[in-house]
Amino acid sequence: MLIALPLLVIPVILYNIVVLSGLGGGGVAAADDALRQAMFSIPMASGASWNVGVGDLILFLSLILLFFELLKSTSSQKVAIVNHALSMILFVICLVEFLLVRGFATSTFFLIVTMVMLDVLAGFIVTIISARKDLDFGAGA
Repeated sequence: MLIALPLLVIPVILYNIVVLSGLGGGGVAAADDALRQAMFSIPMASGASWNVGVGDLILFLSLILLFFELLKSTSSQKVAIVNHALSMILFVICLVEFLLVRGFATSTFFLIVTMVMLDVLAGFIVTIISARKDLDFGAGA
């Protein structure tokens, strides 16, 4: 049954831990600073230095998990319906946090919310298209 759990819940939980643990002091600016603070730096060939922060790593993980969620959305198993419903619940929770909770009104969390929304849309669109193809196939037989 764990396959029904949306993978994008992982970056949402990580973001919640970073912001709600008080690493940034609780405000929007403090949360944004905590997410942007460089964890490590990578020297580039141009001589510049690429600073990678916690928020960047959470977004990178989110993009990877979004890819796997999009692959899961093509499944026509019964568990896919549960996954779509849980993804919708996760989207509502993320949207409420983004709009109402201090510390979540950052660009990093907005991009995570957008990825969760894309997961919800992809799941429903793929399900509708596959159902329509099944209906068309059944009607022609």
